[in-house]
Amino acid sequence: MNEHSNLQGSQSAEEIIALDKRHVWHPYTQHGIEVEPPVIARAKGASLFDADGREILDMISSWWTCTHGHAHPKINAALARQADTLEHIMFAGFTHAPAVNLAKALSELLPGDLNRVFFTDDGSTAVETAIKVAYKSWVNRGQTRRTLIAFDGGYHGDTLGAMSVGRSSQMFGAFKDLMCDVRVVPYPATFEGDDAVEEREAGALSALEALLANHKQNIAAMIIEPMMQGAAGIRICRPSFLKRMVAMAREAKVLVIFDEVATGFGRTGKLFAMEHAEVTPDIVCLSKGLTGGYMALAATVVRDQLFDIFLGHDFDRALPHGHSFTGNPLACAVALASLGLYEEEQTMARIAEINAHHRTMLDVLAARTDVMRPRTLGSALAFDFGSDTQYQSEASLKLRAWYLANGLNIRPIGSTVYLMPPYCITDEELARAYATMIEGMDRLASGSL
Repeated sequence: MNEHSNLQGSQSAEEIIALDKRHVWHPYTQHGIEVEPPVIARAKGASLFDADGREILDMISSWWTCTHGHAHPKINAALARQADTLEHIMFAGFTHAPAVNLAKALSELLPGDLNRVFFTDDGSTAVETAIKVAYKSWVNRGQTRRTLIAFDGGYHGDTLGAMSVGRSSQMFGAFKDLMCDVRVVPYPATFEGDDAVEEREAGALSALEALLANHKQNIAAMIIEPMMQGAAGIRICRPSFLKRMVAMAREAKVLVIFDEVATGFGRTGKLFAMEHAEVTPDIVCLSKGLTGGYMALAATVVRDQLFDIFLGHDFDRALPHGHSFTGNPLACAVALASLGLYEEEQTMARIAEINAHHRTMLDVLAARTDVMRPRTLGSALAFDFGSDTQYQSEASLKLRAWYLANGLNIRPIGSTVYLMPPYCITDEELARAYATMIEGMDRLASGSL
């Protein structure tokens, strides 16, 4: 074991790549065509550095997880302190300060009576927990409701329940026979200069109204990524639509789940995306930015009245659910340090500055004939190109490879190019990313990629 544990510092990039090819199965990767990945040796701020010392700006925040930047000294210190005290303990029958204090902090930040926190490992498991809570709450009330409502294009993770509510995301067709009962309604995505959004919203609300009227006795819950669908291509909706949709579910006595795994912790310009519409769901799922991108941790937070439905004098009413690393002290300590930085570093003000730069960039994008539907929300900027919307389309792979070769981690989703940088990114770094992004589009248009 010592031989293996001491390898990291002495291995060359070529040795690491050789071992990777022999032993590693990467996520969302077709290894039959995938090129060799860069070996990342270290990271700092908004930048990654490969084994040769080449800088790569992390313009998608390492799948939207990195908030305050890589290797933040205060988060590093919090992790080291906790590691020296308590690294892990099972969370059934025990408790500890990092988890308790993080649950309190989240409850204080979230609106209404979202006060009960169930910790898991990642976005998928947070959604899985939410689905089980919703279903079991109806069982505890003497009703069997098996149907879930989701929105076209929604992505909620890749465990079984999460796949089911993300069945329209192009990712999970091979697993459709394993999925639970989900009804999908349209999602009225909008963009700059969109003149038809009201018509699309009316159609979506009409479809939802019909579904609620005809099946409400069978519907356990409705789930949506509030304000912005991530994996569908950074598709944005209006706050008024979100507000009306929640009101309709409330009228039908259907539980509302907000998947804020990607939208939480400032990504949309508010700490939580639900704040745009001033609505409170029954359940909210959090992960990604929760630990500032450092460690795997998620939280499913429910309203007090929903938690109370599980109280009783026997285990039959309890939630039979949990994970080995639920409430991991290291992850909770890191999350607390990350949350503290929002006020200390005036993070929300910086996100507003990033958005102002994005809005200036919208004019540049709108002037191009090869760009469609430019849009921005918070720290996210996106636009569409071409007609091939398939995940890892030929054009998207060419763009991704060219951006990487020219110092940017930009990973187009089908025909969508997007930026979602760490909040610590400087104006100079952002300007450099814009210029390189545009050059990549110029090369794609000229056929020189």
